[in-house]
Amino acid sequence: MPLHLNTPLLNSRALSQLSGSDVWLKMDALQPCGSFKIRGIGLACQTRFAQGARRFISSSGGNAGLAVAYAGRALGVPVTVVVPETTSARAKDLLHLEQAEVIVHGASWQEANQFALSLKGEHDAFLHPFDDPLLWQGHATMIDEVVACGVQPDAVVLSVGGGGLLSGVIEGLQRNGLHAIPVIAVETEGAASFRAAMAAGQAVELERITTVATSLGAKKVCEQAVRLAGRHPVISEVVTDEEAVRACRRFSDDHRVITEPACGASLACLYEQKAVLKPFRHPLVIVCGGATMSAEQLFSLSGGV
Repeated sequence: MPLHLNTPLLNSRALSQLSGSDVWLKMDALQPCGSFKIRGIGLACQTRFAQGARRFISSSGGNAGLAVAYAGRALGVPVTVVVPETTSARAKDLLHLEQAEVIVHGASWQEANQFALSLKGEHDAFLHPFDDPLLWQGHATMIDEVVACGVQPDAVVLSVGGGGLLSGVIEGLQRNGLHAIPVIAVETEGAASFRAAMAAGQAVELERITTVATSLGAKKVCEQAVRLAGRHPVISEVVTDEEAVRACRRFSDDHRVITEPACGASLACLYEQKAVLKPFRHPLVIVCGGATMSAEQLFSLSGGV
């Protein structure tokens, strides 16, 4: 039995009326740990457990770490999550709530990740936040669910950080015969590693991350995302932090669900009526989540917006 839920597929009256199109929302913000991550990470944890892993190790203080912690608790497996010093108190509290051991190490995810890898013992499994075929396989199930509902979008809008969601959605489209449906991959200006990869023709590392959408803060996308973008129609779009935060506020008013700015990046395409969406009449938006964002934090971020 999978650890993720079959999430609601909603037709958004507010966004449809605003855009003049028929907008569908895949509500993965309603997963039990607050994001789509549990789809792939849940599958990976179940697979590693069946292979003999007796501890899970993660290096994410965000949605991926929460998904590992949730999966470990559900499977009765202890979890250690290494987080960087920048991780919020709320994120650490949520990890503790899932009974994970939390270790704070390093100024960045890269440093936390290196330390997490050094902890791995013989019977441990390391769960990468986005670069693992099992994750892509699990994330693809959201497209299976959309197709099972009888909805066929003419574009899929999603946020891209490390490229795990992008890779999974493309896998889902292709295994359902939807090879011509384009994916609109959205980033914020301070974390546009996918845009940089598209310009260079290969994955390249950004010098630094400068965005409030910290869940998009992978300096380099996974190679799989770049490979798939060469075999499937993908359109890169970049929005500002202000647009992403504003979209989160408007979405919470329209749909009564709190999301983080990383998710707001894709929503901003609709709320800001970006030209990239003009050709499409039936877009599907992946509402990817953001459990670490509270209403108070979102209001604080909106202070200057």
